[in-house]
Amino acid sequence: MLTVLRPDESSTVVIYGAGSVGLAGLLAARSAGATVVAVDVSPRRRDLALRLGAAHVLDPAGINVAGAIADLTAGGSTHALDTTGLPAIIDAAVKALASNGIAVVVGLGPAQLQLDVLDLLYGGKTLRGCQTLTFVSGLVRAHRRRLGSVWRKLNPGQQALLVLVYLRKGETFADLGSGFAVSATTCWRYVNETVELLAQRSPKLREALRRAKRQGLAYVVIDGTLIPIDRIAADRPFYSGKHKMHGVNLQVIGSPDGTILWVSGDLPGSAHDTAAARIWNILAALRDAGLIALGDKGYHGHDPTGRHMITPYKGRNKPESQKDANRAHARLRGPGERANAQLKTWRILRKLRCCPRRAGRLAKDIHVLQNYELAAG
Repeated sequence: MLTVLRPDESSTVVIYGAGSVGLAGLLAARSAGATVVAVDVSPRRRDLALRLGAAHVLDPAGINVAGAIADLTAGGSTHALDTTGLPAIIDAAVKALASNGIAVVVGLGPAQLQLDVLDLLYGGKTLRGCQTLTFVSGLVRAHRRRLGSVWRKLNPGQQALLVLVYLRKGETFADLGSGFAVSATTCWRYVNETVELLAQRSPKLREALRRAKRQGLAYVVIDGTLIPIDRIAADRPFYSGKHKMHGVNLQVIGSPDGTILWVSGDLPGSAHDTAAARIWNILAALRDAGLIALGDKGYHGHDPTGRHMITPYKGRNKPESQKDANRAHARLRGPGERANAQLKTWRILRKLRCCPRRAGRLAKDIHVLQNYELAAG
């Protein structure tokens, strides 16, 4: 919603399908100040859309959807988001657009779709898909073909959409199931299957560093982050004394501009960043690749030679030369810390409500998806 459609205060956004994905789009559009119209056959979902900020709701059954939208929006909507994948609804969404309007389709239905091409061309309208959804759908489809899977409740596109909602919004399996009309157990199976498929595409440490060297990077940025978990106080290994909460330690290596290069597996939150770097053998990988990593004070002393991991000077009353060196270190390292921030834009990592041992795989999935979106533009 915010990265492709990019609505503003003057926009009118029509959302077709007020399930989990549609309501997430509604909230995003409202956060941008746009006027929102929700279209759904379910009275319960329409009521929920109104409570979440929709200006109008419509039941598409038995009405001319395009005409009704045109009446509500004084000539047509500026943006449309379809989550249904139904050909009739997609066609109505395009027809209901004002001139130069944009429609994005994230619901996957039939492989072929008939649209009024003249209306698209002369109206200057744009119809876009979701490249990330297509990418994940392809992985699921190929996996099912290898297994010889004949039929499932959700098709590959719907399974991919379910998993992306899980990662982006951090929904519970019960809420996901109600949105996709499947059981919580089925959601769990679909998510686990797709998480493994994505995690397999995440690069290994040495591979990622060798690639960074080939790309001509002068240095990389290493940083640790804590993923909060809903553990009880008895789980002492997961308690981080630094953050005063239970969590999982992840090590992230990013490029100087903040692109994620590598994400480690999970360690208990009590693990110090230096201990984590030793466990993942990061210094040896940096040495083999011939790269320098800039770390914070948490990595102080990990590389006694200072040739492959550089940290700021510690202590009070430092001489001016060391203060200048620390300021230069912070300027170089600052943009690279965006790598951790990018991970936590996916709400599943803001607080894990699953087994802590899944944090590493989930972070690797997000790494793969984040870099795919970056490469796809």
